[in-house]
Amino acid sequence: MQVAVYSTRSYDRHALERANAAEGASGHRFNFLEARLDASTVPTAAGADAVCVFVNDQLDRTVLQGLHDLGVRLVALRCAGFNQVDLVAAQELGMAVGRVPEYSPHAVAEHTLALLLTLNRKIHRAYARVREGNFALEGLLGFDVHGRTVGVVGTGRIGETFCRLLTGFGCTLLATDPTPNPACVAMGVQYVPLVELLARSDVVSLQCPLTPQTHHLIDAAAFASMKHGAMLLNTSRGAVVDTQAAIDALKAGTLGSLGLDVYEEEASLFFRDLSGSGIQDDVFARLLTFPNVVVTGHQAFFTDDALAAIASTTLANLDAFAATGKAKHPIDV
Repeated sequence: MQVAVYSTRSYDRHALERANAAEGASGHRFNFLEARLDASTVPTAAGADAVCVFVNDQLDRTVLQGLHDLGVRLVALRCAGFNQVDLVAAQELGMAVGRVPEYSPHAVAEHTLALLLTLNRKIHRAYARVREGNFALEGLLGFDVHGRTVGVVGTGRIGETFCRLLTGFGCTLLATDPTPNPACVAMGVQYVPLVELLARSDVVSLQCPLTPQTHHLIDAAAFASMKHGAMLLNTSRGAVVDTQAAIDALKAGTLGSLGLDVYEEEASLFFRDLSGSGIQDDVFARLLTFPNVVVTGHQAFFTDDALAAIASTTLANLDAFAATGKAKHPIDV
């Protein structure tokens, strides 16, 4: 199959080419494009049977119609989330959509834990101080994670893995999820309503997908419900958090610290080097002024193991579609 691959970076190309060259692979033909897929870049898919896209590519009805008119029959997502795809439009157009339902829950869970420890022990601030010859400890006070209460919103594979890591710290674990995970229950996680989780937790970690129900799940009312001085971590999707409400809570001092690997308007920022042009997003720039905020650029997934798994599963979707007309890991409306 001819595949147009969007939002490509060197590591994407290496992983996909390595998977495509593996023994038994079907030898798909890739056209790697650095550009994001949106209405303006649809013409670059001419001649492709499939498009391979990432988290910030946009596949609304207009884009899907344009792809369909060019003969594209498959949308292969290099990610688990699919909120960027108009699934109803895809179904109406007869286009298949496949995703990577899981790649490395350990990668994201471990990065979430790294954010927790960095914020708590002020590692980011200590690192900068020591490089300037400042070894004072004032302002770097943290707390023992052991014995603290951590609330996990969303207990799929990533949430489950994060909970398992925290059992080693001796934490009390709370969770909220429409479908409790038996593995989490077995390790002692207590499922409670979201409002109770927010009120009791010293640390709240978001591992839920972005859906209409979870859009701005953590809003001004949610911040008001949180324990004073609690930490919030988001390694799920940016729009789960109302960013302006988070800034207001930080300014008021009610939110103790914030760790983000995602941002609701990240499409214009992440996965590119803006060091020479500056940040034009005033809301994001305001976030960076807080000493108790750590932001990483959607890198929680970014391990060699995860990239290999993403490429392998993407190839499996392409192979299955070429053979049967259906992706191995389809998404239905």
